Amino acid sequence: MVTGNKGEWSEIYVFLKLLADGRLNAADANLNAIPNVYYPIIKILRQENTISREYRINGNIKIVDGNNNELLNLPIAEFVSRSQQLFNELRNAEGRSFAFADIETFLNSIDIHSLTALKTDKADIKVVVHDLNTGMQPKLGFSIKSMLGGNSTLFNPGNTTNFIYEILGEGEIDIAEINAIETTPKIANRISEIRARGFEVKFQNIQSATLQLNLQLIDSDLPQILAELLLLKYSTPGLALLAPTLGQLTTNNPLHFDLSQGHPFYEYKIKNFLTDSALGMTPATMWTGQYDATGGIIIVKANGELVCYHIYNRNEFQNYLLNNTRLEQASTSRYNFGDLYRENGRTFLKLNLQVRFN
Repeated sequence: MVTGNKGEWSEIYVFLKLLADGRLNAADANLNAIPNVYYPIIKILRQENTISREYRINGNIKIVDGNNNELLNLPIAEFVSRSQQLFNELRNAEGRSFAFADIETFLNSIDIHSLTALKTDKADIKVVVHDLNTGMQPKLGFSIKSMLGGNSTLFNPGNTTNFIYEILGEGEIDIAEINAIETTPKIANRISEIRARGFEVKFQNIQSATLQLNLQLIDSDLPQILAELLLLKYSTPGLALLAPTLGQLTTNNPLHFDLSQGHPFYEYKIKNFLTDSALGMTPATMWTGQYDATGGIIIVKANGELVCYHIYNRNEFQNYLLNNTRLEQASTSRYNFGDLYRENGRTFLKLNLQVRFN
């Protein structure tokens, strides 16, 4: 029996819902569908192991194999019914993982045997649309983010996402005393005490050379900007939402950009980081700037409606990412950060970067 959480089942829901609706609506920066801006669906491409299928919308839903042989022809009404059934099941489901036997039986009948398709990139679903802007029929890969379960992660944490800061000042700071501070918020209180003792917390580098280079490819200032953003978040209790944190960083202007004419240096660069993270850039893999999710992101709203941010609607997409994400603190023990440590006679502190949707 196939089991999964709400995020995993949401991928199947998107598959069924797109075939039921036959279109994908574009969204504005507030997650509302933009009237008369949509992408007609021609077919969905899906591969599981060595089995590849096309699900074509042509009056009915035609299922075709890799040799262009028609395997099945089903009425669209079947997909309307099944997508609504799955949505109701997901809305009422409790727990971390669950199975839906009736839905699974239907999925097996249309050659789907796992909740997620075979992935070689960050795209969760591959769709061929009729592009109303160009008249072409491009194959687009979309990442799926669901609001039916817990908030999903945009930029995943790991040891690779640790930023390293050196503790600078006269003499040596007492590492044991600082690390003994456990009062909540622990890291903010430690940074406060470090500064109270006359020491500076200064960014040195990112633990992962790959991530550092990836960020420099996006923008040469990005490692320093993210380091300052992280330091501001961890040293300021209650500050987590990305937009206000970025606003405070702009006010502080630690990189001393010339803001006299209103250029949004920090916002522009962070938006590009969020965009590349959403569409393909990961911390541990060399980033070339080639988007995997070539269409953008599909959002499953709490009411079951699907909307998307296509790379054509870049401004709305970037505003959505900035206004709907936060800096999240991952496990300090799992990723080994938050404690002072000494290396080659110098003292350092690691802070971890994770970005999650609100």
